[in-house]
Amino acid sequence: MNILFMGTPDYAVPSLRKLLDSGYRVVAVVTQPDRPKGRKRVLTPTPVKVEAEKHGIPVLQPERIRRPEAVAQIAELAPDLIVTAAYGQILPKAVLDLPKYGCINVHGSLLPKYRGGAPIQYAVINGESVTGVTIMYMAEGIDTGDMLAKVEVPITDGDTAGTLFDKLSLEGAELLGRILPDLLAGKLTAEPQQDAEATHAPTLKRADELIDWSKPSLEIFNRVRGLNPWPVAYSLWNGEVLKVWACAKPDSASADHADAVFNGKQPGTVLKAGTEGITVRTGDGSITLTEVQPAGKKAMSAAEFSRGKGMEPGTVLGV
Repeated sequence: MNILFMGTPDYAVPSLRKLLDSGYRVVAVVTQPDRPKGRKRVLTPTPVKVEAEKHGIPVLQPERIRRPEAVAQIAELAPDLIVTAAYGQILPKAVLDLPKYGCINVHGSLLPKYRGGAPIQYAVINGESVTGVTIMYMAEGIDTGDMLAKVEVPITDGDTAGTLFDKLSLEGAELLGRILPDLLAGKLTAEPQQDAEATHAPTLKRADELIDWSKPSLEIFNRVRGLNPWPVAYSLWNGEVLKVWACAKPDSASADHADAVFNGKQPGTVLKAGTEGITVRTGDGSITLTEVQPAGKKAMSAAEFSRGKGMEPGTVLGV
């Protein structure tokens, strides 16, 4: 049987490995084109391409999967099953209709919640306590296909989008390995999604990264975690970008005495800076930044940054 695998980031690599370790024949891999990365803009292959080349698997990198020449290349491979995991492009009907066993996707959420390109980030940003992986048939809509299997994964206060990506990628690969024999034997019954219960996780925009200090402390804490390690939340300091990599979980008691303790200081005001980090006024109390990255520098502890830059109480972030 010919399996075509489609994926791009590190999240997809364990699923590709699971197929290979289980003895399936992966005839080719489709991934995004190489892109320039870093300050020197070095052309860099995707993690899935790197993994495929280790195993001598042919790699296709169409700029647009919908173009006729790309569809023709895939058709020539005569795939019996297409498996995708965070590929990054919507498959056209001409591709979806090719394989005998259909196209299945290893999606990083408990569908129908968080359909879209950033389900893992939004689960953290929205303060969810549990998420998971859904394997589903692909349809023409965005993550609207019938579901084949799910696995739940708890989200802890110590999780970031990065740690959750790692957990879900491994859980998704294990789930894929478990269900494939039954799928190919026709023993799985797909369950339609309830569209009325759907929520969406669209691709993150630059505006989503900017911290609004007037929001509640816990909401800021979750947004910082959900944007770590990419694209990273930020504020402004002296007109320059100050990335915020990590915060301490806010003390819920701080909100009870916000006005008394902070004397009406506006959100974004630095209340203190010391060995514990930089404490900033929020909409309902305060939050302590523990790791930041000033423009043109590497990430560092907030305590180190405040010593070197003289982050004095009364400084206002966001301007």
